[in-house]
Amino acid sequence: MLEIAKIIQAPMAGVSTPEMAAAVSNAGGLGSIGVGATNADGARKMIAEVRARSTGPLNVNVFCHAPAKTDAAREARWIERFRPRFAEYGASPPSPLREIYESFVVSDDVLRALAETKPEIVSFHFGVPSAERVAVLRGAGCTLLGSATNVQEARVLADAGVDAIVAQGWEAGGHRGVFDPSAHDDRLGTFALVRLLVREIDKPIIAAGGIMDGAGIAAALRLGAVAAQLGTAFVACPESSADAGYRAALASDAAKHTEMTRAISGRPARCLRNRFTAIEADEDAPDYPIAYDLGKSLHAAAKAKGDFGWGAQWAGQGAPLSRPMPAADLVSTLKREM
Repeated sequence: MLEIAKIIQAPMAGVSTPEMAAAVSNAGGLGSIGVGATNADGARKMIAEVRARSTGPLNVNVFCHAPAKTDAAREARWIERFRPRFAEYGASPPSPLREIYESFVVSDDVLRALAETKPEIVSFHFGVPSAERVAVLRGAGCTLLGSATNVQEARVLADAGVDAIVAQGWEAGGHRGVFDPSAHDDRLGTFALVRLLVREIDKPIIAAGGIMDGAGIAAALRLGAVAAQLGTAFVACPESSADAGYRAALASDAAKHTEMTRAISGRPARCLRNRFTAIEADEDAPDYPIAYDLGKSLHAAAKAKGDFGWGAQWAGQGAPLSRPMPAADLVSTLKREM
């Protein structure tokens, strides 16, 4: 298995960029990109852009959710529920709603792209692909990581042959990595989960969720993690693709009030408090990522009128500790603080 850096920049799809990943790897961390929200051509392009900037290791993250099941009646109700919101901005909701990107568990094109480009690390979120897909990635020489929110998920990943497990705590920003979003969630915190996995799973454990500085990384390592993965800490870096509204919200009082919501994408995800987090979704939302089709469209309509309150402003509970600085400087700062 490739030796993993102690500081991992989380592969935040839609926020992390090739520029960020390259800067982090060049500074001695592990840079990451998320390709779950793009196609094979997009993945190839992003990987090539990182390679043009860095010879360091790269982590490419894919989404392994169950493909969405269309429910026309539920989707129609969801559209009508938000139609007045679109009308505020002189827009109409998309109809019908689409499954805006394909899960890696069925995407042969993305699998082929990864097998050919051979990133040093491939990581899984929302589950694990088939043994056949795992074998293809292993054949390409990739080290494999998988995200788990509890011991049972970690055991599934270990049995599937991943090399290390990312322990995603309840504090983490962005999409909750639960394999089954309809199942009960024990909402384990990062440090409790790390200790459980260190005891129960014979794999290296990476701590993720609520870690924003060197003290948090050092604490995770003392608890038995081999590395810490930080996402929210990198959102304010100039290399991220976060828009002005997202950055302003992260620097505001909203950072102190993150909330878990299904309303934006159809899956639970931790977001800065905004207009979207005030929507009660629960089981009303269409399947992920069908619901995200509407969420992204509403954000685009509102943003065009100068309202950023419907954005997917993902952030963890450590958001108030955010420090805007270039990604390489942040990695250096984290190292000093450790």
